[in-house]
Parts: sequence; C-alpha cells; structure tokens
Amino acid sequence: MRALRIVRLLKFSRYSGSINSLISVLWDQRRSFGAAFFLLFIALIIVSSGMYLVEKDVQPEKFGSIPQSMWWALVTLTTVGYGDVYPITNLGKFFGSISIILGIGTVALPAGIMASAFTEFTRRNQKKYEDKLKFMLKDDVIDKEEREELRLLSEKLNLSDKDIGAIEDDYKAEKK
Repeated sequence: MRALRIVRLLKFSRYSGSINSLISVLWDQRRSFGAAFFLLFIALIIVSSGMYLVEKDVQPEKFGSIPQSMWWALVTLTTVGYGDVYPITNLGKFFGSISIILGIGTVALPAGIMASAFTEFTRRNQKKYEDKLKFMLKDDVIDKEEREELRLLSEKLNLSDKDIGAIEDDYKAEKK
C-alpha cells in the first residue's frame, strides 16, 4: 500500500498547466496510443516467435521458448538494446536487423502521435484565446476587466506571452 502513495504526486498536476496539458493530450489520444501499443504487441509476438524459430537450436538457454524470446524482442523493438541476449546465426542476425528497423517504427509512431496531438492542442487553445479577443474587441477597446479576463484565460490555456503577442499581432494585421 505504501507504494501506491506515489499516486499522490498526481495532485501536483493541479498546480502546473503543462502537466494538465500533458494529461489532457494523453487522454484525448488514448485510442491512438492504444492502437500503437496493440501494433507493438503484435510485432512483439511475431518477432519473438520468429527469433525463437531461428535461434532455439543454437541458443536454447536464451531463445528456448517464445516467452524467453520476448525479452529480446521487447528490448529490440523498443530500441533499448541491452546486449545481454543477441542472435548469433546469420539468419538470426538478418531477422534481428529487420526487427530493429521495425522497432524504429514502433518508437516513432507514438512520438508522432504525441507531437501531432500537442500541435493540435496548442492550436485549439490559441483559437479559443483569439475568439475571446475578437469578442472583446467588438467595441475596439479592451478595458482593465477584459484584460484581466484575457490574462486568466491565457493562464488556463497555458499560453506564453509570445503566443499571446503573436495572436494579438495577427489580429491587428487582419484588421488593417
């Protein structure tokens, strides 16, 4: 039960907009990550089965069963490469090379999903701020209360001063 106390660290997320953004993006992309991890699991099964078939007779202590081969496959597909287990036959090395190339994709896919999701998340937040700014500028004046509301909104949306300046500059240029 003491180990579960670490979950309390998640309470810090309420104090950090960046952590909230990360959690929001992860939650929004849970299906995409699920699909990516499912593909990793399928690749893990195929690669460990293939390496078992190729190396089982030469290295029965390391590749004696498919579950034993899964350690090598997981380390290879995630591009960690500890080097404690490795193929020694030519066919095993060839199959290992293909597995390494496949592993690059298994790492790149979630990274691409995450990068794309953060870009979209930031774009949506900037659009929310821009829409609020346009609404407040209908009378061509932003008073103190509206400026404070925009400041609070920018904090909530985790926008930097640079982002806000760019949005406001774009709006001014659009108005001209």
